[in-house]
Amino acid sequence: MIIVIKNGVKKEQIESFSQHIQEQYNVSVSLITGAQSTVFGLVGDTSAIDIDSLHAQDIVESIKRVQEPYKKANRKLHPEDTVITLPTGETIGDGSLSLIAGPCSVEGEEQICEIAKRVKASGAKFLRGGAFKPRTSPYAFQGMKAEGLALLTEAKKETGLPIVTEIMNIQHLELFEDVDIIQVGARNM
Repeated sequence: MIIVIKNGVKKEQIESFSQHIQEQYNVSVSLITGAQSTVFGLVGDTSAIDIDSLHAQDIVESIKRVQEPYKKANRKLHPEDTVITLPTGETIGDGSLSLIAGPCSVEGEEQICEIAKRVKASGAKFLRGGAFKPRTSPYAFQGMKAEGLALLTEAKKETGLPIVTEIMNIQHLELFEDVDIIQVGARNM
């Protein structure tokens, strides 16, 4: 559920109203303060909430039930763009094109370094390569693992491209120290 607050409402009123909703209806309230409006995102079982009662409050502009999934990523609850800036200065989400390219699997130094040069020459901003490869069959290529990560780091040194690769297990996290963006696949979430 989304509650849009009228413009010009004092911070104290907003905080008090948020606390009231949490206590009254046993839901979590996420406060989103945008440039144009303030929005409450209610997460939890909102079926018992009396919309008419809330709408009667002086500070409420409108109320909308959200039926879409993924409420934390939904633009109705989070209208601002998510912008990620890496320490190297590259950004994702600022409206510019941020291409990520590279091989499915890192298979050797010559292969990944040559591809990294081509990725950079093509205008892509990030090098992606799989060091760990999830496979159904234990006999299929499982990736070069730590050695593959080292080869990605070497390609990064040669080209300056930040690297992106998928993590398969939280136990491997310390191996990802030089990885700029850690990809988490759906099977590993």
